[in-house]
Amino acid sequence: MTKTQGRSDVLTVSSRHRTDAIDITELVQERVTEAGVGDGLCTVYVAHTTAGVFINENADPDVPHDLLATLDHLVPWERNYRHAEGNAAAHIKASLIGTSQSIPVRANRLELGRWQGIFFAEFDGPRERQVHVSVIGR
Repeated sequence: MTKTQGRSDVLTVSSRHRTDAIDITELVQERVTEAGVGDGLCTVYVAHTTAGVFINENADPDVPHDLLATLDHLVPWERNYRHAEGNAAAHIKASLIGTSQSIPVRANRLELGRWQGIFFAEFDGPRERQVHVSVIGR
């Protein structure tokens, strides 16, 4: 029988702009290393309705910038939305990006592609947010 172990932690992320993409790859990797699971699965989850998490290229800072700019073009801030709070565009963008990512862990390392990174996406900032990181494995 294989023993399963794991760890759950919360990262605090502070955005600087209304729309922001923050590379959290190293922070998540630190949590994986601390969990010491060898092989397993890491889930990154954002418990907010106007923020999300995505995986994309982190070698060129223009990539997340272009992604956010395209979302701003597709879902403009002003568009006669019915949501009374005034941040409907942020809710739509968060729904398009999604609130979680699962990444395999091999030999206690996130199994990301060579150019991939994990990004926290803010759509209604600037704010301080929490990102949940859970690691399970053996």
